[in-house]
Amino acid sequence: MLEITADKIAYIGNIPITNTFLATLIASLFLIITGYVFSRKVSLIPGKFQNIIEFIIEFMFNTAQETVGEDRKTRDFFPLIATFFLFILISNWFGLLPIFNTVGFFDSFTHGKGVFTPLLKPVNSDLNITLALAIISTVATQYYAIKYVGIVEHLKRYFSLNPINLFVGILELVSEFTKVISLSFRLYGNILAGDIVILTFSSLVGLLLPLPFMGLEIVVGFVQAAVFAMLTLAFTSILTQKLH
Repeated sequence: MLEITADKIAYIGNIPITNTFLATLIASLFLIITGYVFSRKVSLIPGKFQNIIEFIIEFMFNTAQETVGEDRKTRDFFPLIATFFLFILISNWFGLLPIFNTVGFFDSFTHGKGVFTPLLKPVNSDLNITLALAIISTVATQYYAIKYVGIVEHLKRYFSLNPINLFVGILELVSEFTKVISLSFRLYGNILAGDIVILTFSSLVGLLLPLPFMGLEIVVGFVQAAVFAMLTLAFTSILTQKLH
């Protein structure tokens, strides 16, 4: 039986540790360690690896700047947007490694058959994690909006004495909650669907046939990371524009 929810693999006191949380820690540590090592080896005369990294960062920054249109805002938003993109991308690609969903243990037995619990599951196949990312994204957009237009001006977007503007504002307020649902379920649904397809074909025919699907998931993982980051950037850019 295929489980689509995160499995508890350990406890710290009364706090459960799930296999998606463990995968999240691994992805986070990978990014932290890679960033630290790279920052220690930055040279004025870059080598091939540094050239590649600098090209990627420059491409991401230029793309963000084209969306925002203001250098100051781009430099302010970019660390958050780049973090979203890199974390989601690495999490998605890590989920394609053979150790995910295959290495684990049998934690209970019914009629002599054990229930297999994998130690690692793809990070974004857990709705709790994608929901947390979406909430962080939405809260961040509100923070930047207040920072750039002021809290009074920002609240005018949602509340007004004019009945028509008030109605429009309420719709905008509702849209802030729908953003959380949209961002979280889009990422969750795409990654979970890919995970199910790969697991299903692997269980039926072995490792070779799912390879084309894994190649497709590499593309999907990149696209979903880019979509999440760019939507966050677009929402932030819109909310930091002053009302006329």
